[in-house]
Amino acid sequence: MGKVVLFVSPHSEDATALSHMLGSLAVSIEHVADLKHARGMMTGAVYPVILTEASLPDGTWLDVLDLARLVTPNSEVIVTDLDADARFWAEVLNRGAYDLIAQPFAAAEVQRILGNACAHSAMSPKAARTAV
Repeated sequence: MGKVVLFVSPHSEDATALSHMLGSLAVSIEHVADLKHARGMMTGAVYPVILTEASLPDGTWLDVLDLARLVTPNSEVIVTDLDADARFWAEVLNRGAYDLIAQPFAAAEVQRILGNACAHSAMSPKAARTAV
């Protein structure tokens, strides 16, 4: 079985598009619409990668990042936004997220970033320590 990415976004059509883009990889998407539902999913399962919209109906990407650090510290968090620019990318990285994906989604970029994040989380020293 492949990796499962948690996608936190109020836009279900983006989840469908991402699923199609990741069809060639052993990666699938589980979608929730908001921070509240993400919290429930993250306490019940471990996701190697959490992809979140910058703005959510009940929070922001920073709330998702804080939650991931608390509940699933080995997960990589990736942020996505329509207004992604170099300044926002630097902020995302400086705050400890793995990367930023600009919208609209480009299949090659999505595959590269999510594939690398899944591989990175599997090789993480923290992941190796908790697996023993």
